[in-house]
Amino acid sequence: MPRVESAVGALEELEARLGYTFRDSALLAQALTHSSHCDASSARLAADNEQLEFLGDAILGFIVSDALCALFPALSEGKLSRIKANLVSARHLRRVAERLELGRYLRLGPGEEKTGGRQKQALLSDALEAVLAALYRDGGLEPARRFVELFLLEGLRESGAEPLARADFKSTLQEYLQARRLPAARYDMVETRGPEHRKTFTVELWAGERWLARGEGATKKAAEQQAARQALERLPAEPGWQAE
Repeated sequence: MPRVESAVGALEELEARLGYTFRDSALLAQALTHSSHCDASSARLAADNEQLEFLGDAILGFIVSDALCALFPALSEGKLSRIKANLVSARHLRRVAERLELGRYLRLGPGEEKTGGRQKQALLSDALEAVLAALYRDGGLEPARRFVELFLLEGLRESGAEPLARADFKSTLQEYLQARRLPAARYDMVETRGPEHRKTFTVELWAGERWLARGEGATKKAAEQQAARQALERLPAEPGWQAE
């Protein structure tokens, strides 16, 4: 994927794709700057996008949750959680980033450039969240909300909730961990109770040495899905939970 050479031209071109003109274009430039670019620059002229990505993750969760509650007021909390997990997954964010050709505008260090950083799911999904945060910082909640509704929630009203409500929490969690280069999920059976015809299974979910969640269900699979769901709900807010 060729990069855009002119910094000013790149920002203006991306603004046209986003349908928004920044008052402070430095915010958009920061959203596109990977940490490898700063590491490789002795001048360190720009901050990287990690803090914006952190903020964007929280903003995305709020806007998607608010939109889902408004669109589907009769849905259970469980179905809403499954839909949200699908919509904010790294896989979905990467698809949106690819539609915007976001990879062309990223500012990368030589190492990431050589290893195909412009196509990497983790870099694209993180950059998309950083762009969302830049929109919020520059113009407030409404530009951020319009961005999410236009690019991430497009067609949701027409397609309905059911396709997304069948999302697999375990797969989504694994994507989340892989995108952030975190240890893989491990599900440990810790308890089985009840009569043979009505057993309840309890599992504990770990990522490396870190305990994430506990789940229960009528089957081992259901218990694992419950644990993965709980982990997805709390992971973005976990203090000190950073990539290795």
